[in-house]
Amino acid sequence: MMDTRDCACGQTTVRDEAARWFVRLQEPAMDVEERRRFERWLNEHPQHRDEFQLLEGLWSATDLLPHTRLQALCETPPAHSKRRPLVRYAVAASVLAIAVGLGLFSGLYRPAIYTAEFSTALGERRHVALPDGSVIDLNSRSRVQVRYEKGHRGIELTQGEAMFSVEHDSDRPFVVEAGSGKVTVTGTRFDVRRGAAETRVVVEQGTVKVQGRDAADNDFVSLTAGLGTRVDTQGKVAAAYAVNPAELTAWRNGKLVFNNASLAEVAEEVSRYREKPLTVGNDKVGNLRLTSVFKSDNTEALLKALPSILPVAVRTLEDGSQEIISK
Repeated sequence: MMDTRDCACGQTTVRDEAARWFVRLQEPAMDVEERRRFERWLNEHPQHRDEFQLLEGLWSATDLLPHTRLQALCETPPAHSKRRPLVRYAVAASVLAIAVGLGLFSGLYRPAIYTAEFSTALGERRHVALPDGSVIDLNSRSRVQVRYEKGHRGIELTQGEAMFSVEHDSDRPFVVEAGSGKVTVTGTRFDVRRGAAETRVVVEQGTVKVQGRDAADNDFVSLTAGLGTRVDTQGKVAAAYAVNPAELTAWRNGKLVFNNASLAEVAEEVSRYREKPLTVGNDKVGNLRLTSVFKSDNTEALLKALPSILPVAVRTLEDGSQEIISK
């Protein structure tokens, strides 16, 4: 028997029938006899059930897609492909287009919820694609929790650092919560780093709204490309200041870039890539400044180089951690 999912012909295809049955089943008035006809059609051939279940899955996922991506999905797919996964995807798009043509989206409401958690281990970086086309790049020792629902895309950065490339969707803001801070966007590219004492936000592209997690809606700091801010543990947001996004997000390329950074900041950053933490002996040492570039997977090279750059030494403590001290 010919698989109608791989062809286009003049007669009604199985996917046409599946879409029409799907529309009919959403209407409240459906008598017992019509329900029986549907069950008979469903059981006539495995292909019938496959197409109907495919349409059900597509519909449950539509609330996760911004309008522009949904429109793109409804465009006519390629008529033929030798690769089975591509054929399947093309068929899915075709079924969805039929549903749109029959007015499915004008009269139905079915909320969809997507939840997930992603994390990285020591020295690991991870690239995560979300259902709406947005992307998260996770730095070492980082964790995010994701919850998408109708009208809202929510992210909780519970640990570490992440770069967010957000697909534009004006109807569903993308909100990242980290510590006592909150970042709201509709589509942009920005980095959030959660530390013990503060949360840092840096914008590479677009505009974001940064505020304390419990702040009023009109209490926020607006950031555009090339600007950053910090949120302290009390939820107070600092005034926007100029940053170099390429330097602050160089971790995506396995680099640690320090531009006049304090040794206290250097120690905190380096600790992200080591089994045991790196600390500074006192405030005097911590206030020394460093400008240099190192590889994130070779922090030992940084520790060996420090004494030749600054008047410091590095000692190993009993627990295996290391401390930067004055010479």
